[in-house]
Amino acid sequence: MTTRRHFIQALAAIAFVATTALPLPRASAAEGGPVVFAAASLKNALDAVNAAWTAKTGKSATVSYAASSALAKQIESGAPADLFVSADLDWMDALAKDKLIRAESRVELLGNSIVLVAPKGSVAPAAITPALPLAAMLGGGKLAMANVDSVPAGKYGKAALTHLGLWDAVKDQVAQAENVRAALVLVSRSEAPLGIVYKTDAAADPAVEVVGTFPEESHAPIVYPAALTAESQNADAGVFLDFLKTDEARKLFEAQGFTVLAKD
Repeated sequence: MTTRRHFIQALAAIAFVATTALPLPRASAAEGGPVVFAAASLKNALDAVNAAWTAKTGKSATVSYAASSALAKQIESGAPADLFVSADLDWMDALAKDKLIRAESRVELLGNSIVLVAPKGSVAPAAITPALPLAAMLGGGKLAMANVDSVPAGKYGKAALTHLGLWDAVKDQVAQAENVRAALVLVSRSEAPLGIVYKTDAAADPAVEVVGTFPEESHAPIVYPAALTAESQNADAGVFLDFLKTDEARKLFEAQGFTVLAKD
């Protein structure tokens, strides 16, 4: 009971940090630089791109990072975002269906992959196949994942485990976090012995290492679409979106492990 209580307290604390440590958008998207709602997995890369844009233009975007599902729901509720960058197509499609984005601005910006991670030095590399003894590898501990019903990283992870025939053996041991970076922190702090995150998340945290990469065919393609919101009135929003497609931004995205899909 003590271990379980400690784990639950840790998960709650990580959720608090994951939400409070991220910048909140300004009250009005038309004031100052553009307000960008971006998937949590983009933080390191997009911070670097934003810094480069500031150095080039003297302007800066205000970026709010969270699960794509949470951000899309905020936009649906009227949050003052100028630009949305999702970690999957589904949440962008949902906004498009409700005419909450400008369809002509939409671009498939980035690609990624999902990996199994562990605290550094704790687990030997392994091939991610149907023969992977994942339940045994957990040793009674938790498998950290983003929410498997709504958060893209969690949805990709569950789909991959299901495709490989591993889901049923571990589904009762999954610790679901509110976004992929919160799941990563559970592993980084050794609160969970294993986790499923994006390759780029693993690269951003020196306290974890990749055990193996999930086969591309085990889940839907991981695509990050970006689009201006229908209500945006910020003149620099489109300029910032265009900058995300430049060669300068491409180098910064690739440095964090993303595959760049969009061309300038």
